[in-house]
Amino acid sequence: MRLSVPAALAALVLGLPVLFVDAPAAQAAAVFLETNPSTVPAGDEVGLRASCDDNLKSATANSALFGSVTVAPRYGFLTATVRVPSSARPGDYRVELRCPDGKTASAALHVVAKVEPARGPATGGGGTAPGRNAPLLIGGGLAVIAAGLALGVVSLRRRRVG
Repeated sequence: MRLSVPAALAALVLGLPVLFVDAPAAQAAAVFLETNPSTVPAGDEVGLRASCDDNLKSATANSALFGSVTVAPRYGFLTATVRVPSSARPGDYRVELRCPDGKTASAALHVVAKVEPARGPATGGGGTAPGRNAPLLIGGGLAVIAAGLALGVVSLRRRRVG
């Protein structure tokens, strides 16, 4: 009968006989490669995060998009930042990781066309409103301020006189 580790420890503490069976070999560390973001406009930067069996040694990431880059150890992972060329055509590109021990992993990077807006969003206010009403609004505001000041002066004089 195979016992879990906590059950085996409890049996030992209580003085019960325990039959130890070899545990399965520990799982190998996952070898992977991630791009962040996975979809990027041409000309923007992409973060690469990878893992090999030994994350204390640098590895290499290759792509037809940006060539070869070294992913270096940082915070327990292998990381690097690359810039997608602004001349890159939209499409899916494969990024491959090659670990020092020869293991590999890959990820897909989706490149989209970079689109620059011609003007701000039409939200109905400010500079997107049709027509040029600024001079009229400024003039009206100044007239209201002047009328307020005139009424204030008249009000103060009335109190003094009467």
